[in-house]
This record gives sequence, C-alpha cells and structure tokens, in this order.
Amino acid sequence: MLRSTFTFVRLKYQSGDWDTDQRMPSNVLNSLLEYTTIPLSMEEKVVDLASDELFNYPFCYLSGHKLVQFNQQEASHFKQYVENGGFVFADDCNHDIDGLFARSFEEQMNTLFGPDALKKIPNDHTLYSSFFTFEKGPPTSSFELNGWGDDLVHDYLKAVEINGKIGVLYSNKDYGCEWDYDFRNKRFLAKDNTQFAVNIVVYALGA
Repeated sequence: MLRSTFTFVRLKYQSGDWDTDQRMPSNVLNSLLEYTTIPLSMEEKVVDLASDELFNYPFCYLSGHKLVQFNQQEASHFKQYVENGGFVFADDCNHDIDGLFARSFEEQMNTLFGPDALKKIPNDHTLYSSFFTFEKGPPTSSFELNGWGDDLVHDYLKAVEINGKIGVLYSNKDYGCEWDYDFRNKRFLAKDNTQFAVNIVVYALGA
C-alpha cells in the first residue's frame, strides 16, 4: 500500500453525495508542499470505493451531506482497506451530529467494525502533535455553529483504531468546507487553518 508519491484520494461511493468541497484538496496539497518534504502528486484523484485501485493508496478522504450506505462490495473494500493499514479521513459536511450523514456513517462503522467501534480520541493523541502542535485537540471550524446544526462546538474527534493506530478518523467539524478556498487566498488569513490537514496526512503516512 506504500507509494513513493503521496496522492490525495477522494472516495466515490454510490449512496449520498461524495463530491464536496472541490477546492479543498488542492489547498491541502499546497500546504503539504509548503510545510513538508513529502513527494506529492498535485492533482486530486477520485477512486471508486468498489474498485481494487483503492488498495494502491495509503490515504483516502470521504465526505458528504446525505446518506452513507455502502453496497456489499464497498463495505467489503472499506473494511479490508482499513484493517490492512489504510487510513480514511471522513468529514461530515452537514456539520450536524444528528444529521443524516453522521447517523448513517456511524452506523456503517459499527456494522463493519463492531458496536461502538468509533470512539472519541483524547485531545493529547499523537495526531495533534504529528507535525504542528494542537494543545487543545482538534481546532474549531467556522462552520460548526451554523444555526441549523446542533449548535455545539465538538471538542473531540472520533476514530476507529486498528492495532493501536487510527484507521478511520471521523470529524463532525466540517473541515472540508473550512479548507475549501483557493490556496492563493491563504495569505489573507491571520493563521493558516489548513495546518491540521498537514497533521492528518503526516500521521496517516506514519512520516
């Protein structure tokens, strides 16, 4: 599953809407180029979850607003991929802990990995110091308090861990929307909000 060049892979699945926040991957890749020495492919790649091509890549991104209901092949591949050392970053674009994406994705994880497999990770987890240091755990996003979600800032992320390492990282914080801007506009931010994306990729690669 190891490749010499990192590729930002977005997972395509049949249910729901998978093609969200289209500028986000190029922004994250720009940050990896700016801050790290990881060899990069500068184009996002879309991979069908039902395709064997999935197993060529160590990192995948999955998002959406709607239903997540894997078909038999998708479910088999997702489980096999994670249990064989792959890393999936799943981000809820609904930014609503009781929304359809959240409920259905968590149900999928419980079905594939066992009841309550998706657990809160502590805010001193190595994820938060894998490159930049986030002493308070996951950074907040400007999309968490939106008036139609649950009006809560979630001070944790959840994960499915395999052999002591995160295999599925799950966020209700809608980082995809937070990072969905042209990377050239980053200079207008008081602080680069994509730094946590760098931590996620560096942790996933074990770099």
